[in-house]
Amino acid sequence: MKKRPLASVSRSGNPGGASRVRRRALLGSVFLVVLVSLAGLTAYLTRDGRGPSKETAAPTSSAAPTASPSVAPSPGAHAKSLPVPPTTRDPVAFGKAAAAALWSYDTRAYSRRELLSALRGWLTAESKYADRASVDAIVPSPVLWKEMAANRQFATATVHEGHFPDAFTKALQEDPGAITRAYVYAVTVSGKQSIAWKGSPAGGAESRAATLAVQCRPNHPCALVGVMPSVTP
Repeated sequence: MKKRPLASVSRSGNPGGASRVRRRALLGSVFLVVLVSLAGLTAYLTRDGRGPSKETAAPTSSAAPTASPSVAPSPGAHAKSLPVPPTTRDPVAFGKAAAAALWSYDTRAYSRRELLSALRGWLTAESKYADRASVDAIVPSPVLWKEMAANRQFATATVHEGHFPDAFTKALQEDPGAITRAYVYAVTVSGKQSIAWKGSPAGGAESRAATLAVQCRPNHPCALVGVMPSVTP
C-alpha cells in the first residue's frame, strides 16, 4: 500500500467547532493581507482595542543558522525524542526549526496523540493568536496513522533555507512600527522530507516548503502562531 508523507496528509476527519473554522479562515486572510500591507495585520491583531506596544521589534536575520534536521533512528530503535521548540528570539531561526518539526515524525517511537501534544507545545500561549487547527492539520488522521505505524513509517527533515517573504519585508520597511502590535512575522521555509518504512529503508525524499506565522515578542522566546494556507515566496 502506498505510503503518504505527513506533510501532504489532509486534516483529520474529526470536525472542529465553528470558532476553530473561523480562526483558521481569519489567520489565512490576515497573513495574505500582511504580505501586502502591515496595516492589515495591525487592524486584526488589535481588534480587541489594545494599543501598540512601546517595545522594539525582535532582532531578525535571514542568515540565521539552519535548524538541525531530525536524525533518523536506527532500525529497531524506539527512543526518538518528540520535537521541542528552541529558545530563540530570531523569527527565521525559529521558523526553520518549526518547519523541521512539522515535517518529521516516527510512528515507531510515539503515538499520534503524543506528537499532536508536542507540536501544540510550539504554539504561542496567547490563545487569541494561536491557530492550533493549522498545526493539527499537518498530522495524519488516526486511521492513517495506524496504517503508517503498522508499516513502521517515519520521516526526517532537512531545512535548506528560511527567509521573510519579499512582500512582508517591503511592508515592514515601509511601516516598521506596525509589527509592534503583536510581533508576528511571516517566515517562508524550504527543505526536504525523507520517508522510510518497513521493507524500504532507503525510502524516498520530497521537497517541502511552508510559510509560517511566528511570534517573537521582545525579551521572550519565539513561538508558533500557525501554518499559513499557502506558500509565499
